[in-house]
Amino acid sequence: MFDNFDLMVEGLWGGFVTTVWVTFASYAIALLVGATLAIMHVSPVAPARWAANAYTQMFRNVPLLAVLFIMFFGLPKVGISQENWVWALLGLGLYTGAFVGETLRSGINSIPLGQAEAARSIGLSFGQSLGNVVLPQAFRAVIAPLGSLLIALVKNSALVLAIGVRELTAEAQVLINDNQNRFNLWMVIIGVTVSYLIIAFAISYLVRLVERRAAFTR
Repeated sequence: MFDNFDLMVEGLWGGFVTTVWVTFASYAIALLVGATLAIMHVSPVAPARWAANAYTQMFRNVPLLAVLFIMFFGLPKVGISQENWVWALLGLGLYTGAFVGETLRSGINSIPLGQAEAARSIGLSFGQSLGNVVLPQAFRAVIAPLGSLLIALVKNSALVLAIGVRELTAEAQVLINDNQNRFNLWMVIIGVTVSYLIIAFAISYLVRLVERRAAFTR
C-alpha cells in the first residue's frame, strides 16, 4: 500500500505548490478586475455602468472551462499566443473578477449614503470619495464573501489541467495513470483530498483573522 510513497508525495507536492500559486496569483487579478467593475457599477457615467454590467453578465453565465478553452485554443488562432499558465491565470482571474465585482458592489451598497455625501461635502471628488472612504469600508464589509470566493477559486483551479497546467488534480491523474510505478489509487485520492482541505482550512483561518482584525480597527 505504501509502495513508492515518497514518489507520490513528491508528485502531489509539486501539484500542491502549483495550485497555491495559481490560486493566489489569479485571485490578485480577480481583485483588481472586481474593484474596477465595482467602481464602474456605481459610476455616474452611464457607458461605464453598461460595460460593467455586460462584462458581469457574460462571465457569470459562461462556464469557466469554456473561458479557458476560448483563451487557450481560440486566441492563438487570431495571433494572440501565451504560455498555458498565463491563460490559466487570466481565465481564472477574469472569470472570478465578475463575482468579486458583484460582491464589492454589495459592500458599497451597504455603506450609508451619508458617508459619500460627507466626503463630497469636504471637497473630495468621486474617485477620492470611493478610494479613501467608501471602498475601504466596502472591503471590510465583505471579507467573508471574498474569502468564500477564494476557496471556490481553489476548487475551480482544478480545471486548468484541461489546458496543460500541472496543478494538484493533474498531478494526481499522472500518478494514477503511471503504469510503471503503479501508485495505489486510494492513496493518491486521499492525498489530493487532504491537500485541498489543507488549502481551504488555511484560507478559512486567515479570513477569520482578517475579520477579527477589521472588527477591532473599526
